[in-house]
Amino acid sequence: MNSKHSGCRAAVASRAGVAGLAMGAALAAAQSASLLAPVGDPAAWKETLLPRQAVPATRFAVTELEGSRVLKMEAAGSYGTLLHTVGDDAASARTLSWRWRVDRLAEGVDLRTKRGDDAAAKVCVMFELPMEQVPFMERQALRVARVATSQEIPAATLCYVWDATLPPGTVLPNAFTRRMRWFVLQGAGVTLGRWQTERRDLRADFLRAFGDEAKAAPPIADVLVGADADNTQGRSLAYVADLELVR
Repeated sequence: MNSKHSGCRAAVASRAGVAGLAMGAALAAAQSASLLAPVGDPAAWKETLLPRQAVPATRFAVTELEGSRVLKMEAAGSYGTLLHTVGDDAASARTLSWRWRVDRLAEGVDLRTKRGDDAAAKVCVMFELPMEQVPFMERQALRVARVATSQEIPAATLCYVWDATLPPGTVLPNAFTRRMRWFVLQGAGVTLGRWQTERRDLRADFLRAFGDEAKAAPPIADVLVGADADNTQGRSLAYVADLELVR
């Protein structure tokens, strides 16, 4: 199993730069009903990188855009994510909502291939799928990855993505591992530089992506946001705001 997408918790590595990230009071107030802390809160969100990462880290910063405090994600031949491990009160949450926009897409992205496996903006949810429900060969690979990284890698990850070529509604396995499934929400023909609002039924989406393995959605382990351009060596720019996880 490739380390890039063997489950993003396998790459947890806090960086000093994240300590400076904190959403403003306006964004915090907007998310007061959410089971997630504001993205960028150093007490709740940790930057995650690949094991022994050689490429640069994606740049995250809280910035003002059109009157709102938002998370800016800049990738330049880089990889990086921000991860939030949810508590027991959020593990059974059903709905995830957020706003996002992409101002620049990296060239050469093709989620169907390893060479093109990059995303200008992704929002991922990791589920605690029991190992006995994972297909045998993938189960063995997952166990090896967990031992190699000393991390409890989630057995099922659903990543909502903004893509350049695939049509919205496309669901496909990650090119490196079937333990992660892409769910294209914004795709070919979507105008760049405009905010889009998303609201997802996590149970329904999990069953659409992993319904061949499970009859019900398992508890949520983590929520992650990120951007990467390490495979295409391209550049991208995106923003995320108002990320909420609710029952």
